[in-house]
Amino acid sequence: MILGVDTSLGSAVGLIGRDGRTLADVSQTGRLGHAEAIGSLLEQVLAAAPSAESDDEPDPDPLTHVAAGMGPGPFTGLRIGIAAARAFALGRGVPVVAVPSHHAAALEVIETDAPAEPFAILTDARRRETAVTVYEGIDVDGIPHAVVDTVLVPQADVDRKLGALRRIEVTAISGAAVARIARRAVAAGRTLTGSEPLYLRPPDARVPEAVKPRFLSPSKDGS
Repeated sequence: MILGVDTSLGSAVGLIGRDGRTLADVSQTGRLGHAEAIGSLLEQVLAAAPSAESDDEPDPDPLTHVAAGMGPGPFTGLRIGIAAARAFALGRGVPVVAVPSHHAAALEVIETDAPAEPFAILTDARRRETAVTVYEGIDVDGIPHAVVDTVLVPQADVDRKLGALRRIEVTAISGAAVARIARRAVAAGRTLTGSEPLYLRPPDARVPEAVKPRFLSPSKDGS
């Protein structure tokens, strides 16, 4: 049983069972309020998990992994979901699986439309820029195959850069889809991305420069 958490766009949490079936998938839209929403979403999803007391699930699946959507996304929102996923995994004593968020969006497109040609996943990167990843089908492990890694493109240049390539603008990422990608990666023994989030641009916050010490000049009387 894998818990998926993503805050690259809105806030999303999902849960899949041992057979890959979606047990719960909830989300909240909006660029703000991730910290306020994530706890409530986790509660909703965990309430749907099979329990030992359930007559319907006498042998419930144990939680085995937590999947964290690693972006692309803005610094503030993205780190909230990753921190929540890591904290939850630490509390349960299970590993975290890092998943590129665009992979989850691409998986849903492939499962729904089965496109025969390459396509681009587009998400709003703010500041009049778009995050773009180009995919073509799935690989032998059932994971969407990225033929062009994620890049930032000025919104005014998207048409010129992508030409006739089919583009799919995504406004939400499914937590359950993040978990399904993680399940396939674990089964194949693969690491899909590193532990560092895919911010694409550095955060606005800067470490202040060291303050140079200033010494008072002695007074005329030597004090």
